[in-house]
Formats: sequence, structure tokens, C-alpha cells
Amino acid sequence: MIEPERSSIAIIGGGPAGYTAAIYAARGGLEPVCIEGYASGGQIVRSGEIHNFPGYPGGIPGNDLADRMREQAVAFGAKVATDEVVTADLSASPFTITTVESVYHADSVIVATGASSRRLGLPSEDEYDGRGVCYCAICDGPLFSGQRVAVVGGGDAAVEEALALSRIAAHVTLIHRRSEFRANAAIRASLADSPVEVRTPYVVEEILGAEAGVTGVRVRNTDDDKAEDLPIEGIFVAIGHVPASGLFDGYLKTDSHGFLVTQECTTATNVPGVFAAGDVADPRYRQAITAAASGCAAAIDAERWLLGRRIQPM
Repeated sequence: MIEPERSSIAIIGGGPAGYTAAIYAARGGLEPVCIEGYASGGQIVRSGEIHNFPGYPGGIPGNDLADRMREQAVAFGAKVATDEVVTADLSASPFTITTVESVYHADSVIVATGASSRRLGLPSEDEYDGRGVCYCAICDGPLFSGQRVAVVGGGDAAVEEALALSRIAAHVTLIHRRSEFRANAAIRASLADSPVEVRTPYVVEEILGAEAGVTGVRVRNTDDDKAEDLPIEGIFVAIGHVPASGLFDGYLKTDSHGFLVTQECTTATNVPGVFAAGDVADPRYRQAITAAASGCAAAIDAERWLLGRRIQPM
């Protein structure tokens, strides 16, 4: 039988949110354990070069940024466990976190499990991921200055990304599988006044490319069943995100899309002593810097909660 380890704060998830929470908690003398998972670093390790994180005017590879955050957390005294959480009993503090290799009893928990981009499910999408296939216009849009790009999706985020890219790219095509967009009326009005080319109702059948990257996209009109190849250098998939919140079903409140719900102006969830940080609780921004900021906030909220309960660091 595994002897449980005690901790004042257990942080579930690595990446900017989890590592920043670990940095702040460790600096506060709380001796946190950060269970980073087996695929550590979060979404930024898939981002290639990051150019919009403060302090790196020349950009920094996403995996390098994650490694630096992790190293900083360890330097301040955080325990970082490369392990996967199997179950989390959040019924009462101390909470029980069971991993593949250990069991932790934690007085408080910070959930920083992140969210993943919903994918098209095409083999060619995987083949050209990072070589023209992108999931964030704010992050990667400037890489396609003066080039031709396509955006796939029909909601607010997809239309907003197409509009943002229209100020950077030479030509933007917005592809949606339905005849009508789900975006709100104001955003649709902006789209109508923009230079964005709209293709509805079209589905993406294949992403075309060569060794250097994406060269086009094959789309099919679902009304007349005609296929067409559009020449592009980049394609932005904006069909939603999937938050990694299923582990906490039955304990933590979520919105209709599965994102964790926090109390206004804090990172506190509906369970006292459990806090949420990063993309798992952020359906709107999903940036490395906002994830890091919420990790900081979660560590501060957790520390104040522990002090209010007069629970001393382990």
C-alpha cells in the first residue's frame, strides 16, 4: 500500500498556469507539489516560437519557456512530479489526489489541467501541424503577414480570428460547414463589411501541402457536392476547445462547454479550498500570459484560504 504524501497545496497540471502557481506557492513557503502529467508543459510546447510573451523580444520556443518556468518553480522549492492524476476526491479538505505512482493528501488544490483545441480529425491536419496548421490567430497570425490563409469555424471566435487575420494576411477565406454563422449579430455585421471571403456551406476534406508546409486546402460544397482546391499558406482551425475538466465531474461546477466556473474576481471554485487556473477555466483568452497570471492568482487565493483556516505549511 502506498503511503500518502502530505502537502499544503497540490497543483494538478503543468504549463504556464500550473508552473506559475508552483512558483508563487513555493515562494510563499507552502512547499507545493505540482503534478505535471506525462505530457508536461501544456499547450505552449506545441506553439513553436512564441513572440508575445513579455520579456522575450526575439521570441522563445514554447518548450523552452515551459522548461524555464518549471526550473524556476523547482528552484524555489516546489516538488514537480512527472506523474498522471487518476482520481481526485474533492469531497472535503484534506483532499485525496491519486496518481499512477503516488497518493497525495492536500489541504488545498489548484486545478490547472488546461484545454486542447478541437481538431478537424484529418490525417493531413496532424501532418502539417506547426507547418501551416494553426489554432490561434493571436499567437501565430503575424507569421502569415502578406500570405493567404483560411479560417475554419462558424462561431464568434472563428469570425473574430478571420477579421484579425484580414489586417495581416493578403487574403483570408472563412470556411463554415453551415449556411449561417453562429456568431453574434455585431460580429456578423463586421464580417459583412470586411474583405474576408466567405465559403458556406463548405467542409474541409483535406489539407494540402509539400515538404515546406501547407500549400492549399480541399473543400467541398455540401449543397452541390462539388470539391475545390484553394491555394493558401496557412489554415487556422477555430472550432472550439475541450477543457480537461472531466476528472472533476461530480465535484466542480462547469459551464455548458465544460470549463470550470470560478467565483467572480477570484479563482475559487464551488468547492472551498479548490481553485482553478489557466485554460481549464478560461473559455475566452487562452493565452500563455493570461494562464500564467491566473496561476499567480490561484496561488495567492489558496494561500489566503489556508491562512484563513490557520493551516500551516507541511
